[in-house]
Order: sequence, then structure tokens, then C-alpha cells
Amino acid sequence: MESPQVMFDEEFREIQAICDKLQHDANAKVVFIVDKNGQPIASSGETEQIDITSLASLTAGNIAATGGIASLLKENEFTTQFHEGEKSNIHIQIVAQRVIMVVIFDQRSSLGLVRLRMRKAAEDLTAVLMRLLKKAESPGAQTPLDQITDEDIENLFKE
Repeated sequence: MESPQVMFDEEFREIQAICDKLQHDANAKVVFIVDKNGQPIASSGETEQIDITSLASLTAGNIAATGGIASLLKENEFTTQFHEGEKSNIHIQIVAQRVIMVVIFDQRSSLGLVRLRMRKAAEDLTAVLMRLLKKAESPGAQTPLDQITDEDIENLFKE
């Protein structure tokens, strides 16, 4: 099981910007990034018609199931998946072995364009994730949880 990701505001903004740019540049309907546990990290595009939380969870489950297939075939993992539907297509890619990038697109775009734009977005996202990992592991690093006081915790349980 993956260790939980620590997210800092600066890196979250960068990840959101990558998501927004990919959605625009790939002419996609929706782009979202999810951790391997199925928790949405960022999303962009026509998300009001989609239950991102459920889709993120199902996508992570799909990645886990495909990981089982990869294991049976003596592969480390299948980093890319593509599903074609009548109205929508979905391209899924594991980035830096940590997160899942998902692009939903229709006839306004093409698989070639999506793959091209995802390649650049994956490079940018990997750089942010590596910086985030170093920041979280550096001695004396403060996590968002470090800002919570005992008084804050007590106030949560007061009636």
C-alpha cells in the first residue's frame, strides 16, 4: 500500500495548473489526477456532470486490477490504459508510480493529441511530485498536520 501523500498549497496549485493546461491543450472534456488509493487530487474541465469521487475510486480500482494482470504476465505494471466508447474515450496513465492522470475526451480531440499532451504533463507532474516528496521527507519539514494544536483537537470533540 502506498504511503499517504502530503500536499502543500504551493504544489497543489502547480498540480492544478498542470491539470488545467492539459485539459486545454488536449481539448479534453475532463482531466483529473487521483492518488493510487482513489482520492481525487485535482480536476479540470466539464466536471459538473461527473461524480469525480466515484470515478477516481473506480479508476484506482481499475489500475489495481490491471496491476494483477501485469503481475500474472511478469510485468511490473501497465502504465497506460485506453478505453474507447461511443461518445467518450478515456486515457489513463500512471505518473511517477504515485498518481494516476486521467483524460476524458470526445470527437473534439484525438488519441494522438491526448497522448502527446499527456507526455508533457506527466513530465511536469513528475517534477512536482519529486519536489513534494523531498519537501515532505526533509528534516524539520512541516506538514499540514503540524499546524494542528491540542486545543484544536479538543475543540473538535466538544459538544
